[in-house]
This record gives sequence, structure tokens and C-alpha cells, in this order.
Amino acid sequence: MSNTSKNTVSLSYNSLSDTDLASSAGMVINNMKAIPEFSNPPIPLSPPVPPDPTKPVDATTLQTTFVNAIEAAADGGTALTAAKNAARAEFLAGLDQLAFYVQGICRYNLPLLLQSGFQAASNNRAQTPLPMPAITGIDNDSSMQLGVHVTPLANAYSYEVQISTGTGAWQTVVMSTQARTITLTGLTTGTVYNVRVRGIGGSTGYSDWSLPLPRIVT
Repeated sequence: MSNTSKNTVSLSYNSLSDTDLASSAGMVINNMKAIPEFSNPPIPLSPPVPPDPTKPVDATTLQTTFVNAIEAAADGGTALTAAKNAARAEFLAGLDQLAFYVQGICRYNLPLLLQSGFQAASNNRAQTPLPMPAITGIDNDSSMQLGVHVTPLANAYSYEVQISTGTGAWQTVVMSTQARTITLTGLTTGTVYNVRVRGIGGSTGYSDWSLPLPRIVT
């Protein structure tokens, strides 16, 4: 499926917080690995096997280095913060290369662009803040899966779903271009998951997170 207007990848990820950038960009890398149309990126998506220091640095290694630098800088300190900022800049440079690569391939194919995990820059969509979405229900009709039903947002390009267990950290598990039923797979039987969702798009880039809902997986 394609459209007739030219698509442009949004570079709004450059203004994300460190943790949001690491999470959303990690989803981009994983999504691109699974899509055949993105099989020849300008930088490798995964490290070479066996390791080869003569090869260019890959996106996964850049992300890992950035995440480690975020964790190290959490305790403060000028040197660690500077190292984190340097790792962020290097990661963003690699991510920009991937963004322009996806843009070239998906110039007239918005669904494929969104499948990559990147956002599309607005063409004609109203640039107003997105309202907070609501989870209207969560089904557990299949083993180790949840079906999350969300109120659609008129100007959202896609939806980000996060889960957590107990008091654990929130983790992004799905980026979906539709809201009515978003399927979460690979969950653990007998575990209660808290689920929340936010829309992507509008003038601020993201909506507020929905109120979380718990659901046990059978």
C-alpha cells in the first residue's frame, strides 16, 4: 500500500529525553531488522559475527554504549555526564543515517515508513497536541498474549505500548500504526502486567500516557 504525497521522516527523536530516545530507537533497530526492504542500511544494524574491529560501528552497539553511559551518569559527575552526552551524539548521528535511508525507501509508502518505527513528519495533519488515549479493554483470548484496545486518536501516526510487572520499570514492547486491537506477544503465563499506551504525533510529538490497566496472562 502506498500514498501519492512524499513522506519525510520526522527527526523529533533528537529532542527526546535520554531514556525515551534509547527506548524508541531500540524499537526502530529491532523493527528494521525484521523488514526485508531495509536489508542494506548505511550502517549495520547488528554487530558482525565473529566480531571484526575493522567493520564500521553498528546501530545496536551504539545504542548499548549509550544505554550504559546513561546508567553510569545516573550517579552524577562531570566526566560521566560528558561521556553520556558524547555517546548520545554518536548514537543520534547513526540514527540520522538510518532515518534518511528509510525516508529514501518509503518516500511514497507511509505504512512501510511507520513499520520501521520512525515517525513521519506532518504534511497536512493538524498540528495540535494529542489528547491522552484510553485503554478500553484488554483481552487474553490466546495463551501468552494480550489484545489491547485503545481509543483511536485522529492525528496520531502510531501508538507506543509499554508494560511493567510489579514495581518494575516500564518497557516498550509494541509500536502499532492502529489502535483498535494491539497484540502483545511472548508474555509469561500467570504474570500480572500493567499496560499503558501513548499516541505519537501532533505538535508535541507524543500524547500523555494513558492510565495503566493491569491484566493477568493465562
